[in-house]
Amino acid sequence: MTFVVTENCIKCKFTDCVDVCPVDCFHEGPNFLVIDPDECIDCTLCEPECPANAIFAEDELPEGQEDFIALNAELAKQWPVITDVKPPLPDADDWNGKESKLDLLER
Repeated sequence: MTFVVTENCIKCKFTDCVDVCPVDCFHEGPNFLVIDPDECIDCTLCEPECPANAIFAEDELPEGQEDFIALNAELAKQWPVITDVKPPLPDADDWNGKESKLDLLER
């Protein structure tokens, strides 16, 4: 099992989760973070740290978020590792909780 970053991270990109990850499994894109499933050790530390509640265990994904398992794996191979906390995107609070953001994902 691994943890998965889901849709609510899009256009928010809070990085609180990065700070607690003991294995540096987060990768950063322009407006989204992903977890590398090959690096994740299922420690559960990142999940409660996400202010957007966008991180879930693979087997506890909310309905409609299942495609993010493959998306995290795909983008983790393309994007660089992030190990330092950064400020969220400027309008993150405005986007937090909005639905149907997948089309806004920047690769």
